[in-house]
Amino acid sequence: FSQFTGPTQQGPASTVEQAGNAPVDSYVTVTGRIVSHLRGDYYTFRDETGEIRVEIEGPVWRNREVGPDTQVRLLAEVDRNSNGTVYLWVKRLDIVE
Repeated sequence: FSQFTGPTQQGPASTVEQAGNAPVDSYVTVTGRIVSHLRGDYYTFRDETGEIRVEIEGPVWRNREVGPDTQVRLLAEVDRNSNGTVYLWVKRLDIVE
């Protein structure tokens, strides 16, 4: 881990609704809960405006336990699958205390 003590890069604070309409390849920061595991690295994320599929790869978890009652902040890249469905590719996960 780096020893950098300066600010961290974040995308603009967004809701699930706003993230779903954001351009592909843009970055967003959403706050809410991961409410279910779909398959592999895919989960359902929910905030007060709705739900969106998120992809969270193993290293992003950093050995932390997160349940449906844990509030998290995700820095993610907006992406679209071959079916045209928008999802968030999570780059960083922070637990909100």
